[in-house]
Amino acid sequence: MPAATKAADTTADTTTAAIEATGLTKSYGGTGSNPPLPVLRGIDLRVPPGTVFALLGPNGAGKTTAVRILATLTEPDAGTARVAGYDIRARRREVRRAISLTGQFAAVDEAQTGAENLRMMGRLVGLGRAAARARADELLARFGLSEAGDRLVRTYSGGMRRRVDLAAGLVGEPEVIFLDEPTTGLDPRSRRELWDVVGDLAAGGTTVFLTTQYLEEADQLADRVAVLHGGVIVAEGTTAELKSRVAGHHLDITLTTSDAYLRVHARTPHATRSDPRTRTLGLPTDGTARHVRALLDELDPTGTDVARFALRTASLDEVFLTLTAPTPTAPTAPSKEPTRA
Repeated sequence: MPAATKAADTTADTTTAAIEATGLTKSYGGTGSNPPLPVLRGIDLRVPPGTVFALLGPNGAGKTTAVRILATLTEPDAGTARVAGYDIRARRREVRRAISLTGQFAAVDEAQTGAENLRMMGRLVGLGRAAARARADELLARFGLSEAGDRLVRTYSGGMRRRVDLAAGLVGEPEVIFLDEPTTGLDPRSRRELWDVVGDLAAGGTTVFLTTQYLEEADQLADRVAVLHGGVIVAEGTTAELKSRVAGHHLDITLTTSDAYLRVHARTPHATRSDPRTRTLGLPTDGTARHVRALLDELDPTGTDVARFALRTASLDEVFLTLTAPTPTAPTAPSKEPTRA
C-alpha cells in the first residue's frame, strides 16, 4: 500500500529512525584461489525522519552498494537494516512501497512528455486516471516544469530531466527517498535548483539519503554526514563537527624554494594539503595567534623557508581528504622552476 496510507494506519513512534542499519557487510567475487572482495565491512547507520543524511566516500568506497542494500536491490551478506520501519529482508515489498530511488542518471522516457511520464508513474503506483493527472500537475508546478509539461523530455535540459526524474520518484509520496549522486553532470545553476528541491522535501517531512561527490553539496544540504572509506564508516556527525574534528582552521604556508618545500614537508606528516607545484602546505591549527606562531617557529626556525602564510577555516574537502587519506608516503620533489628570462 502507498507510504501515506501506511503512515496513517500506524501509531508511529516519532523517535523511530527512518533508516537504521547494523553491521551491514557485502563482498563481491571470490572464485578459485581469489578471495571475495569486501566492499562493506560492517557499517552502522541511523537516520532520523525528515532529515537529509549524506554518505560521502571516494570512488569504490561502497556508497552505491549501501544504497542498493537499503533499497532492497542487493542482499547484504550479513547485518540487519530497517527502512521506514520495515525490515529489508522480511518486509521487502513494504520497504519498496515506502521509498523512492533516484540514480545517477535520469530514468525517464524521452519519447513522452514530462506530464505523460508523471501520469504513467501515477498509474503504476495505483492512482486512478483523474488522480494521476492531478498528481502530475501538482508535481510539475512544484518543480517549476508546468510550462514544459507538454514538451517531449528529449527537448529538456539536463537540469530539467533531473527534476522530472525526481518528481517521478515522488508520485507515490515516499517516506524515504534515496538520491545516488543526483546532480552528476549538472551545471551550477541546475545543481542549486535541485538543492532547493531537496531542502523543500526535508522541510515537508521526507527523509533524504544522499550520496554525492560534491562536498559543497553535502555541506549545504545535509543535517548529518557519514564518511565511508575502506568499507567502514570512519566518521559521522554534522559538517561543523567533522570540520572541528579535523581542524577548526588551517594555516596555509608558501615556501621560498623547492628545497625549502621538501625540508618543511618532511617535518609535517600531519599536513592536510600539499602542492609541490606552488610550494604550499596546509596544516591544521586551532586558529589562535599563539598556535600559529608556534607552528611557524617549529616549521621555520631560521625564518628563511616560509615566504608567506594565510589562516582560513577548514573546508569539508579537507575533512574528506584527511579522513580518506592513503598511508603517507615520502614527498616527491617539485618540478624545477622555470628559468626567468
